[in-house]
Amino acid sequence: MQIAVINSGSSSLKFKVFDMQTKEVLKSVLIEHIGENGSNVKNHHEALQSIDIDFNQLSAIGHRVVHGGEEFHSSTMINDIVISKIKELSSLAPLHNPANLEGILVAKDKIPNIPQIAVFDTAFHFHMPKEAYMYALPYEMYEKYKIRRYGFHGTSHSYISKEAAKVLGKDIKDINLITLHLGNGASACAIEQGISIDTSMGFTPLEGLIMGSRSGDIDPAIVLYMQRELNMSIDEVDKTLNKKSGLIGICGENDVRKIVESQNEKAKLALKMMIRRIKKYIGSYFALLGHVDAIVFSGGIGENSKYIREKVLQNLGFDTKVLVIKTDEELEIANECLGVLKNHRL
Repeated sequence: MQIAVINSGSSSLKFKVFDMQTKEVLKSVLIEHIGENGSNVKNHHEALQSIDIDFNQLSAIGHRVVHGGEEFHSSTMINDIVISKIKELSSLAPLHNPANLEGILVAKDKIPNIPQIAVFDTAFHFHMPKEAYMYALPYEMYEKYKIRRYGFHGTSHSYISKEAAKVLGKDIKDINLITLHLGNGASACAIEQGISIDTSMGFTPLEGLIMGSRSGDIDPAIVLYMQRELNMSIDEVDKTLNKKSGLIGICGENDVRKIVESQNEKAKLALKMMIRRIKKYIGSYFALLGHVDAIVFSGGIGENSKYIREKVLQNLGFDTKVLVIKTDEELEIANECLGVLKNHRL
């Protein structure tokens, strides 16, 4: 059985095909700069057309969808109702869901007879307890506008938690984990017996850890100050918090390898701030979980930066195993598709 995975961005398309018996990658394509000036690929339809593959060999296509809101708590077969709901949820993820939806629509148009399955970044965190996902805002803001914590990087946290259980030689229902997906975007997750009970990202991926260009946690009154006193527009504030903050905001660089090697004082400060924030989340998750079987590092930084791992763990005060596991979000999406197909045939 072959399953393809499509991760469609606003100007990119990642495409992988897996042999689900061996988990081998049979095809991997990355098309960037779609629709940009000077690009030979005008749109996502052309991008998909350019991929040299017999689509009739596929059993299904899995699509990464960033935001599933409260509508989707598991991966689901795509139909017109699902498409409509994903479109509605675009207001919660305006940079991601429209691009994800573009990939779905193009694929359905080109390959209408092959099952298409949506796999949501938020689904893994759906079962967080209410006290974890609610904000202390007027309750009607949740009831009317669904303002709550959703969490992201769910496919990554799900994948590495299962792999950690294998390494530990235990059933995932018998262990507690703290998983750290550390890359240009970064998040932490407290996992109790296979269930996400808390995570650092919230209503959007902006909350939580200090990231490459995202601020992470800040006093919300800073936003008001930026608007009132600095005369910044909503778009300017948004761009500042998402694109000009984090590591790049402190030291002008978001490549951790370069920052680690730098002797610049601002670079040293940026690292200390990032590491301190990670340690604070680890500590809070230990308090929530009570017992932790392992701390799991993943993502580009988590997997490759021994310096960051050592600094995060330094003087942590907890005796627990430490694992480094390479994440594979595309394989997790393919595995989710396999589960949906089996359930659909029952």
